[in-house]
Amino acid sequence: IFMVLSLLSIVYGALRCNILAIKIKYDDYNIHVKPAAYLCIFMWRSFEIATRVTVLVLFGSVLRIWVFLVVTLNFLVFFLYPWILFWLSRSPFPENIEKELSRVGTTIVLCLLTFLYAGINMFCWSAAQVELSDPDLISKSQNWYRMTVYYIVRLMENAFLLLMWYVYRTDFYIYVCAPMLFLQLLIGYCMGVFFMLVFYQFCHPCKKLFSSSITEAL
Repeated sequence: IFMVLSLLSIVYGALRCNILAIKIKYDDYNIHVKPAAYLCIFMWRSFEIATRVTVLVLFGSVLRIWVFLVVTLNFLVFFLYPWILFWLSRSPFPENIEKELSRVGTTIVLCLLTFLYAGINMFCWSAAQVELSDPDLISKSQNWYRMTVYYIVRLMENAFLLLMWYVYRTDFYIYVCAPMLFLQLLIGYCMGVFFMLVFYQFCHPCKKLFSSSITEAL
């Protein structure tokens, strides 16, 4: 019961973050989010987060040391990615976050922001993409390429972790139909991607402002 309530609260938080990110990106427009959009986001985040957590738990139950390596590697990749893009852009160091902050204080704030960004992206696609070269620190453009790469790599990673669990599973799972669970989790993650595609293609409140639809980008 507590696990279900926890999942629902996390999914609700992800849903609110999605809506907030849309309003930040398109703050010049009057945005009206329809019930179908809320439903798609809820289903998208539910499948995505639930399957991701389950995959990590199953993998960690048989390869306890390696799960820390997987989590740490994921975290470092997403933590360093905004900084790498910032250094490659050769943009000036952000100074307009807070006038009272020194350069060291600004660096700490940016590190905390990328820390939160990395923590979210370990489990689901972040609604707001951090861009340190932007004055608002959030990317205003819709990067279909980055999103596509994320979901393809994440699906491959989930499949690999499930394969390792299947190979090294113990007698604890003797009463679990491992092939069926393997298939259900992969299908569950694909269902999350499906609802995400439906949201961006049909239910996004600002889809008319996109330079290209997600199906055209794919």
